[in-house]
Amino acid sequence: MKYGLPAAPSETTALRVTVRGIVQGVGFRPFVYRLAHALGLVGTVINDSDGVEIILGGKERRMQEFLHRLQAEAPVAARITELKTETIDTDLPTDGFAILPSRSSSRPSTQIAPDMSICPDCLQEIMDPQDRHYRYPFTNCTNCGPRFSIVKRVPYDRPNTSMQAFTMCEQCSREYNDPLDRRFHAQPNACPQCGPQLSWHDDKGQPLPGDCLANCAQALQKGHVVAIKGLGGFHLAVDGANEEAVGLLRSRKHRPAKPLAIMVRDLKTARTFCRISEQEAALLLSPEHPIVLVERLKTAPIAEAVAPGLEKIGLMLPYTPLHALLLSEPDVPQVLVMTSGNRGGEPICTDNDEAMHQLAGLADCFLLHNREIVTRVDDSVARVMDGKVRLLRRGRGYSPVPILLNAPTDDILACGGEMKNAFCIVRNQEAYLSQHIGELVNTQTFDFFTESVDHLQDVLELEPNNVAVDLHPDYLSSRYGRGRSEGWINVQHHHAHLAAVLAEQQLSGPVLGLVLDGTGYGPDGTIFGGEIYQADRESFTRLGHLATIPLPGGDRAALEPWRMAMSLLYTCLGEEGLWETQQPPALAAIDSGKKNLLAQMLVKQFNCPATSSCGRLFDGVSALLGLCLESQYEGQAAMLLEQQAFGADTNENVDRYPQQIERGDGQLVLAPDGLVAGVLADIRENVPLAVMARAFHYWLAAGLIQALEQLRQTTGLNQVVLAGGCMQNMMLFERLSRGLRDQEFMVYAGELVPMNDGGLALGQAYIGGVSCV
Repeated sequence: MKYGLPAAPSETTALRVTVRGIVQGVGFRPFVYRLAHALGLVGTVINDSDGVEIILGGKERRMQEFLHRLQAEAPVAARITELKTETIDTDLPTDGFAILPSRSSSRPSTQIAPDMSICPDCLQEIMDPQDRHYRYPFTNCTNCGPRFSIVKRVPYDRPNTSMQAFTMCEQCSREYNDPLDRRFHAQPNACPQCGPQLSWHDDKGQPLPGDCLANCAQALQKGHVVAIKGLGGFHLAVDGANEEAVGLLRSRKHRPAKPLAIMVRDLKTARTFCRISEQEAALLLSPEHPIVLVERLKTAPIAEAVAPGLEKIGLMLPYTPLHALLLSEPDVPQVLVMTSGNRGGEPICTDNDEAMHQLAGLADCFLLHNREIVTRVDDSVARVMDGKVRLLRRGRGYSPVPILLNAPTDDILACGGEMKNAFCIVRNQEAYLSQHIGELVNTQTFDFFTESVDHLQDVLELEPNNVAVDLHPDYLSSRYGRGRSEGWINVQHHHAHLAAVLAEQQLSGPVLGLVLDGTGYGPDGTIFGGEIYQADRESFTRLGHLATIPLPGGDRAALEPWRMAMSLLYTCLGEEGLWETQQPPALAAIDSGKKNLLAQMLVKQFNCPATSSCGRLFDGVSALLGLCLESQYEGQAAMLLEQQAFGADTNENVDRYPQQIERGDGQLVLAPDGLVAGVLADIRENVPLAVMARAFHYWLAAGLIQALEQLRQTTGLNQVVLAGGCMQNMMLFERLSRGLRDQEFMVYAGELVPMNDGGLALGQAYIGGVSCV
């Protein structure tokens, strides 16, 4: 990034440099101080609510070098989004450069740093018996440690964080006040003498004696479930190689099959468990340290119960000193399951008392500490697809880094959707997409949502009057938004998905947009989910879609994919498809009485709303193949179908199902008749499941690409945006993106903004904000 400079300053003229972005709590001022001293410049640097202000004086060529190096050599966690320079007349110190106390302004614009993983320097210290931070689990510096999870307000200074409760000892204070020390103004700075401490407790919450880390390691080795208080909340941990221990955790948490994430000591260890590309390795080692979906090695000693039926597994490396120290204990298992410390569907616990109450009966013991977590922040989840990092869940390490908007957007609150909820606040054309909130289906998660909105508003010192909500009338997030403001703005679900990509990729549009997901409330009240639009920021027109099929039982169909299999049979074969003699063998596992009742519903069209949902199409095909008849977690049927597809022999013919594109009501429609007929024929011929699964993915991608090619001819548009939760499917996404590029389309999709509903609020804000300008 380059910035224009003012006319060359004279030998006596001062230069004011204003820097905005993530420049507080990341070692930026001491970096400025050291750089100015190295170049023999005089002046001052100060934090304020807008960022950092530098007053600079000295020789012209050295000031020019300063400005160049300010951008090129900034601390790893810093992110400069704006740099302005101007010449001023002011008195300058004659003999040095100083760091001034922070100041506030009436309209803050500084950005908030996210929590950052432990840096190599701090990691080395906690492992060095000669260092005073040896085995201290709260070691940090300006390059790492807690930020967003402990901050209460800006400026980001210690009194405005939960570290206010800990008075620094003489040595920590000396580091904190030394501009040449890497802990200069590291707000969470602490050591064993003055900082937070661990404690070890039994299942009743009673404190137990002994070395906390050693006790925890031994408990895990014995197969116990341990609740561990971390950076932004609690984890529930067990030995990831112990089938019985993982099964115990699943039983207690009532989570029978949904995949669990694992943590291992380092990258070398990780490669003994999983196949990891260089790009995935770089992501695992990045300052954000997200959970990364990677391929489990077949020989890896990981319990099958960690991710039943799946080869892709969520892997992370230690991102706090506590994790690193625990995994270095001699008795600790090599691989730990680390899943969110909560009961199913509720927010992660953050408070010690709350955890011992909420996790009673789940955990056998508790590893606690006494540093307050101000804001819950769950782990981020990412996947490398089509050569780029794609966030599936945005949390620790990424939130609340704002997305910069390149088009005028008024301050606004966007409330997101119901599933994978995240909200968004726009301030000064910077979109602050919140951390992952979760499913807004209970009081506890809704309370987490409202407390998070309030907290981010407090930190940003902004309470927007404008509010954007999903068109769906029953979402709790939409009800909340409508209750806040009389001027709320309805935004259609899929338009928001597309606008999120427009905002992140800074596209002006119009574009062709392909949105594939499970459920979206259509403008006509029907259930959309497999749509092709012409869209820009302000408008959208539906140009095509997947054929609509009945959704028998409404939302119940998402929990029981066999219902969608029956719906496909009825849609493509008529009433004959409902005869048991015509059904594939997999459906014989479903009670005949249930199937007969559903058949009557389909024939009479009772409680069978029409849907074009791509997610439900995946469900139906997965059930026809016998992969998933009843879902135990969201997306299970599609994930198992994708897993099968990757197992197909590449020599097999997988382009075996004909695409059929029709016109209906002036729109292109991809009909499933050829697909269903081909799948049924292949089942009768005992074609391998993997071949049929891959052929389905190829059929879907090829049909959608054909439709987009036809629409390019009529619209003249060559830019395609891919969005929606189904785009998390690697085989489908890569087949689409590469196939479209082969046809010379320009293809765009979410990267640091989830393509699923976790990015919905950004699109809502981008659309709603233009209405207010």
